[in-house]
Amino acid sequence: MQEIDYSSLIAGSTGIGIKQVRGTVKLLEEGATVPFIARYRKEATGNLDEVEIGNIKDALGKFKELSGRKETILKTISEQEKLTPELEKKINDSWDATELEDLYLPYKPKRQTRAAKAREKGLEPLASKIFKGNIKDIEREAEAYLNDKVESVEDALQGARDIIAEWVAEDKNARDIVRAAFRQRANIISKKARSAKEEDLEKYADYVDREENLAKCPSHRLLAMLRAEREGTVSIKVEPAEPERAIERIERLHIHRPESAATTEIKKAIDDSYTRLIEPSIETEFSAEAKQKADTEAIKVFVDNLRQLLLAAPLGEKNILAIDPGIRTGCKTVCLDRQGNLLYHTVIFPERTPSAQVQQIIDKYKVEAIAIGNGTASRETEAYVRSFAKQPIFVVSEDGASIYSASEVAREEFPNEDVTVRGAVSIGRRLMDPLAELVKIDPKSIGVGQYQHDVDQTRLKDALDTVVVSCVNNVGVNLNTAGKHILIYISGLGPKLAQNIVDYRRENGPFKSRTELKKVPKLGPKAFEQCAGFLRIAGANPLDNTAVHPESYNIVEKMAKDSGCSVAELIADKSKREAIKLEKYVTATIGQPTLKDIMSELDKPGRDPRGQVMEFHFDENVHTIDDLMSGMELPGIVSNITAFGAFVNIGVKNDGLVHISQASDRYVKDMNEIVKLGQHVTVRVLDVDTKRKRISLKLVS
Repeated sequence: MQEIDYSSLIAGSTGIGIKQVRGTVKLLEEGATVPFIARYRKEATGNLDEVEIGNIKDALGKFKELSGRKETILKTISEQEKLTPELEKKINDSWDATELEDLYLPYKPKRQTRAAKAREKGLEPLASKIFKGNIKDIEREAEAYLNDKVESVEDALQGARDIIAEWVAEDKNARDIVRAAFRQRANIISKKARSAKEEDLEKYADYVDREENLAKCPSHRLLAMLRAEREGTVSIKVEPAEPERAIERIERLHIHRPESAATTEIKKAIDDSYTRLIEPSIETEFSAEAKQKADTEAIKVFVDNLRQLLLAAPLGEKNILAIDPGIRTGCKTVCLDRQGNLLYHTVIFPERTPSAQVQQIIDKYKVEAIAIGNGTASRETEAYVRSFAKQPIFVVSEDGASIYSASEVAREEFPNEDVTVRGAVSIGRRLMDPLAELVKIDPKSIGVGQYQHDVDQTRLKDALDTVVVSCVNNVGVNLNTAGKHILIYISGLGPKLAQNIVDYRRENGPFKSRTELKKVPKLGPKAFEQCAGFLRIAGANPLDNTAVHPESYNIVEKMAKDSGCSVAELIADKSKREAIKLEKYVTATIGQPTLKDIMSELDKPGRDPRGQVMEFHFDENVHTIDDLMSGMELPGIVSNITAFGAFVNIGVKNDGLVHISQASDRYVKDMNEIVKLGQHVTVRVLDVDTKRKRISLKLVS
């Protein structure tokens, strides 16, 4: 095959400048990660952000995959000795997956089709004559093909029609006609399935006997309909609004002699081709395209939510009392030190454990804040603790805590503790540092997003892994306290190197500088280049505790020398930094973007971008859904954001829904324009359906 200029293809498909794409592709091919390129190679990319670099990476992967598919197609056709120079050029020039498959279709190895059986009976010459329309007496012509395999004229004509139907179905122009009909308007129709159960019909009542324009069907509704189909409640079909017009156009394409006696047979073959071959194929194509689009939107919602959750404000290094509420078995209670190490655990019963007993624990372990899980009995436990504790109290989401507590990660961390203790520890650590704790849990178990189990799981995993990597590297981690499970996500590392770092630290004590990373087994120059800037050390060199990359230390040292001070003094003295002329330090590889980043980091060295966590109080008069009345205004916390609205925790067992139409007095296209995950809001109760446990809310502020 000809040499492929992937950069030009990517620039054309993404709209990003060719020079920026070439620089990015070169770095990706050299093994650089997206976070590293976005943060430390702005000159090479023209200041592209992570999303744009990620789009280039995805496009590069897709074009390489298409290139591999082309090789397979060309090889297969060539082995059949049917590869003409014209066909080869068409295949080489095409970078559209659908077009490639259309070009390949006539040569694609097939199972035993009706047309193949007809060919075995020797009916292809008859089909060819009929298709050309140069037959005067159809029956007489067909009689010439009767034999022990073809017993009647109708058998001969049927076989010929089967062959013609396949020819029509393999014609790219005919398929494009049907695609155009689907594209103009395709309807999605759902009907009650024969296997539907009454309880499921009630569950999916909104999706039974429904018909709507596929292009206008919201992603969440399409995914719900597909789930109903998968569970056997409805059957779904996608079809064009006017199929007869598509058939007429195909007839005009293939019937060149309307007056011919063969016209009736050709029309029958075209009808059969449309109904049996083309329409089902294009239906599958458009259904898959619609599903892919719905997946993309649902994954975006999940990714946006997960990013907000991972970047939630940490309380920081505090001594924590963490409580996992429970009624029958009591509240699992743990004390954690400022590094999240387990110091003590017990079980308390709010209805009978004396408050003085818990206060003794708080005093003994110098507790600075209290974390309470938001599960069953959370409100009762919170009220009990607030009655005597003076420390700030935070209600923490338990989503995924049970998954973590039974995981291999938890068993590795706490081999001698049971799952209840591990769950309480996770709640406390989430308050201290949500990012460090949540990376240990499968993102799908964290409880944000919509229809995460209905979308393409490979795409979802890739997208979620990408956002975890982005968040971890955006925040950075302390090299001397970070566990293996967060180090895995640092640029250039992975499970093996993360474990090697932890092992080295255990054997040699804390790292004293970033340079010492080079002594870690298997951590070579490339890995060091990729990871060093995202790892922090509070050591002798103040730059080791910043996002300034070691490759740029010499620039900062030169700035300090030119300013007549040390690096530490340069960081401490704003006036000295303001006097620096950046253009003086521009080199062939370091330009203004990197220099500005360096100065920004020196202004706020080691700054955590996540903000500060705020204490929150639910309404003391509301504990269950029965306490709610229309018109009430209540404080709440945004717990989930979807395409159709936001769920808000108002302190009862079931979260209420602020439908997107109730988010503002103006039109809202995206709920993320209005609220963020974990945001403290005020809502008004619009309606309470106690039977279905549904609460409708309006956002007030």
